[in-house]
Amino acid sequence: MSSDRMTIDPKKLLFLATIIEHGSLNSAAKALEVTQPALSTSMKRLEEEIGVQVLERGPAGIVPTAAGEVLYCHARLIRDEIGLVKRALMNARDGTPVVIRIGSLPSLASSLMAVALEKWRHIHPDRELQIVEVPQIDLLTGLLRREFDFVIGFTECYDLESGLRQRVLFRDKLYVVARADHPLASVRQPDWATLIQYPWVCPTARRSHVILDAVLRKEGLSTPEQMTVCGSVGLLKALLMNGDHLAVLPVHAVRAELEDGRLCRLDVTDTALDRNIAVFFREGFQLDEPSRELVTIIGAVGQEMASSDALAPPRPVETAA
Repeated sequence: MSSDRMTIDPKKLLFLATIIEHGSLNSAAKALEVTQPALSTSMKRLEEEIGVQVLERGPAGIVPTAAGEVLYCHARLIRDEIGLVKRALMNARDGTPVVIRIGSLPSLASSLMAVALEKWRHIHPDRELQIVEVPQIDLLTGLLRREFDFVIGFTECYDLESGLRQRVLFRDKLYVVARADHPLASVRQPDWATLIQYPWVCPTARRSHVILDAVLRKEGLSTPEQMTVCGSVGLLKALLMNGDHLAVLPVHAVRAELEDGRLCRLDVTDTALDRNIAVFFREGFQLDEPSRELVTIIGAVGQEMASSDALAPPRPVETAA
């Protein structure tokens, strides 16, 4: 069937997504509040409309074919867009956002954001809040797609400034972090050529650390041969503590591990290991009073943590007797 004659019913795509996520027609039918025969008929008609099979029965239940996987990716986007439309309509009708939805860098979420949100909750105990931690590029694209009201990230914007505004809240200092008994833990001022000989892990889901990349470009060095990227700061810490991995992180993200001796700061200083943390929001978007108060609190907590982190010394470097 040619693409210009193909007709796809969006509702059937949403049904398909639910089936794939539940792994069975029966469970999906209950979730969708339709009968199983009606759901089965809907999928048969979808396959007839596009001319390919989208589901098959596997050992673990109903699974998508290759074509089903393609449709599932688009079905999720459609579902997300419908959710955004519903939220926008509710906000327009009521005049006040039903939910404050914000995005944060993973390296800020478990430390700075946790403290700031606790302070904010004492002022607004009843306001619903959703926070998502994702890499910088996803924060900004999500903001442009109206998935977030505002996001907290760093000021390098991947050329996505169009349509966005930003306001710097504080300056964050980054350090090279490793397990306490790492081979470089007692080395005085190791250079970057030495550092990149070790495996690295970065707190992102898609690419290496932007600031680390900038430092290495300045030094004329390539990225480490062994680079692991992950969206979980918890997994990142585990990799650091259980191997020779290195990472660039703010002290506040690993303060507990530094204080109890599981991790240490290496004796590495570089002016490039700084970043401005800013609040980003869409051009023309007006933060309501609770949102403005949250941004103010995040900025204050960030400034306080950045000041205390600057005073935290690296691991003492042993000297020869």
